[in-house]
Amino acid sequence: MARYARECSESGIYHVMLRGIDQTQLFYDSEDREALLERLARLKDEGSFKLFAYALMGNHTHFLIKEEQDPLALSIKRLAVSYSSWFNKKYDRSGYLFQGRFKSEPIKDDPHLLTVFKYIHYNPVKVGEDISAWTSYNDYLSSSELTDTDFILGMFAKSSPEAKEQLRQFLDIPLPKDEGILGTTKP
Repeated sequence: MARYARECSESGIYHVMLRGIDQTQLFYDSEDREALLERLARLKDEGSFKLFAYALMGNHTHFLIKEEQDPLALSIKRLAVSYSSWFNKKYDRSGYLFQGRFKSEPIKDDPHLLTVFKYIHYNPVKVGEDISAWTSYNDYLSSSELTDTDFILGMFAKSSPEAKEQLRQFLDIPLPKDEGILGTTKP
């Protein structure tokens, strides 16, 4: 079956999802999650992209990324290959870790951006975890080297304390439904 070309985003912002092959766990412990975040930080520091949000779930990940210097596909490929190599070595395994190509959806406008932002942070809540469990949530309420928080916070208010409070209130209201967001529709 032929691959379809990815839909391009005029904003350069994408919701990206990587899933473990056959629903395989991507993370068994904190060290695994830290290893992925270290690789994410390194790529971001190289200028490959800006990271607006993330959630690291057991068998999948979500990222809200703005393409910068490198094409999105190259950045995600580097992340996936680096993490897969590390993971396979740690767990004495071989073969693919991720299921097919990564999924992505272009962010069309500000309301769509904020809906996906909220959706990403609510992924842990859906499985009974805290909203801050391996997400960028705390990066927005404190300070972060990993997550580029200024763009999203600027959508809420000009001053940082006010923006953080408005963002916290925004995230306190659960999404009414998330159908149509990448990863929520069944094939």
